[in-house]
Formats: sequence, structure tokens, C-alpha cells
Amino acid sequence: MQSATGELFSTDELRWEALANRDRQADGAFVYAVKTTGVYCRPACSSRLPSRHNVYFFQTCSEAEQAGFRPCKRCQPNTTSPRAEQVQLIAKICKKIEASEISLSLSELAAVAGLSQYHFQRLFKEIVGVTPKAYGIAQRQKRVRDGLQQGRSVTQTLYDAGFGTNSHFYEGAIDMLGMVPSQYKAGAADVEIQFAIERSFLGWVLVAATEKGICAIDFGDTPKALTEQLQSRFPNAQIRESDAIFSGWVAQVMALIETPDRGLDLPLDVQGTAFQQRVWKALQTIPPGTTVSYTEVAQQIDSPTAVRAVATACAANKLAVAIPCHRVVRSNGELSGYRWGVERKRALLDRESSPNNDRNPHALRLVE
Repeated sequence: MQSATGELFSTDELRWEALANRDRQADGAFVYAVKTTGVYCRPACSSRLPSRHNVYFFQTCSEAEQAGFRPCKRCQPNTTSPRAEQVQLIAKICKKIEASEISLSLSELAAVAGLSQYHFQRLFKEIVGVTPKAYGIAQRQKRVRDGLQQGRSVTQTLYDAGFGTNSHFYEGAIDMLGMVPSQYKAGAADVEIQFAIERSFLGWVLVAATEKGICAIDFGDTPKALTEQLQSRFPNAQIRESDAIFSGWVAQVMALIETPDRGLDLPLDVQGTAFQQRVWKALQTIPPGTTVSYTEVAQQIDSPTAVRAVATACAANKLAVAIPCHRVVRSNGELSGYRWGVERKRALLDRESSPNNDRNPHALRLVE
């Protein structure tokens, strides 16, 4: 019965919070039993909320039954839940979108699902986090990137990806790839990237930029590792020494790391899916010195059930601090994973919450 959402409800505190909120996303992650009734239920069961001291949590139905509890007749926790069936249905539709060589209309997808267009669109966005159209666009963009990296022609790639016309493709090509398609195919050939590596209280920091804006802010243990990582992302780009303008940008990034409440007023060159862009935009509204949960971010972008997708978008962020994914934590306040290491995440949060951004022991350990 354990599902992919299980890690979101790994403690009794998180499980009780899900139970109190009747969180449908918790369905399949655990069941709860009430000692006064001898019954176990799904987290979203419509029965009256029991007192906390009467509740036991179990990961599976069999564990609850072995402890002497019987399944609730109302929510039937030992059967496949309606929510699980909905998730399976939408997963099937996602695979159909991914496999299709052409763009499928909302009416076609709704017909496959056996639902009205309105109900299907609402359910799809609730579970996936984006509309069917946005999901289809993201899949076509992925095919474009994969095709160009494999050396196919631009024309063949765009048609294989499901773009009906050249103009439709080229209108969003630069936002999609960060450069024109021919440059992307050539490993960013003719694209100029400036970069600099500086020392900070978090270790070495690489700042890189294209003509559009900052495209990477990375933390690393050595300058060599950071340089190799940049070159692997843009293997044929023209790496050049920084000019006066870029040096000013680097100084602003370093100032942001050292003094987070100063903010950052620089252009950013960010490529990501429509959903990732929504998450990253929401992250930029989190004030220094505060944190929010993945659930709260999902609610802010009107996708309350897309908590795991929010966590994935945070992990895909390549602009440390500028897009402050370090300010997103678990619902119980515990730190979760961080692209650049949990110790750096803790150090950033400690520094932001301390008076005058004073240094702290966690930060010092990173540079010893």
C-alpha cells in the first residue's frame, strides 16, 4: 500500500496533520486506526475526526489488521481508492500524450478518459499540476532538446516533436532552449558565456551569464569541479573573460549570498517547463529569514496536490540563492534535500534568520 507520497508523511506529526486536513494526497501513504472504535480508515475518510490520543498510524492495511483493527465500511481502506483510480487514469493519459507524435486536443483526451472536458481538465491539473495543454507543450519541448542533442536537423526535430509550423516553433524557441535551435544543436556553439568563481562562506561559487542574463549560480567544493560542470552543460560555448558589466553582476550575486536581505535586481536567463517557471516565480516571493513548506508553495500556485512536483522543480533549480529554493522545507519544519547539500541549506537559513546576518557555526564549517 505504500505509495510514492509515503515520504511526505513519514512521521506521526505529518500524518496527523494530513488526517486533520483530510488530505487526499495522503491516501495510500498510511492508514489510521481509532482504539475506541476498533476501526481503521483512510486519511481522507469522511467520518468524524477522532481525538489525537485515540489514534494509531499504520503504513499498511495488513499491519492495522494484525494489530486487531477492522476496515471502515465507509471508506473501505482495504480496497482500491477512488483517488488511486483517478491517479492511474491520469497517468495513462500522460503516457498517451508522451507517446503521441501530434498534439492531442482536450476533447480527444477527455474522450479517452471517459470524462467531460471540464471535469477532465480540472482533474488533470489537480493531479499533475499543469493543464493537459501545458503538459503536452513540455513533452514537445523535451523531444526538441533530445532530438537536437542527438544531431537531427532542426526541421526534422520540430516536426517529430509535434510542432505543426516553423513559425509556431521559432516563436518560443529561445525561451525553450535559451538560444536559437542551431546553437543548441551545436552544443551552444557561438553562444558567449562569461563566468567567474569566487570564495564565499559556503565555499566556492560559480556565477555564469549569457547575453540574456545570469544562467547559473552554483556552489562547489573546488573551482575545477564547478568549471567542468559548466562546460558539460554548454560544451561548445565560447567562454570568455568577464567584462566590467558582468563583474558588477558577480559582485551583486556575492553580496546577495553574504547579505540576503539586500535582494537581487539582475536579469535571469532561466529555462524550464511551464510548471517549473510557476514554482520558481513563487519561490522568489519568499522573504529572507522565512521558510514555507512544499505544500504551501503548491497551494500558492493553485496546484494543492502537486507537492511532489513542487519538490522536483526545486531540485531542478540551477540558480542558487537568486531563486531561493533553500527556503522551502518540510511541513514539520525539517530540512529536506538541497541541490548543493543540506549543510549549505542550513547555513543559508541560519544566516538569514540571525541578527545582521552574522556568521554562524554551520557556515564556518563549510570553509574550514
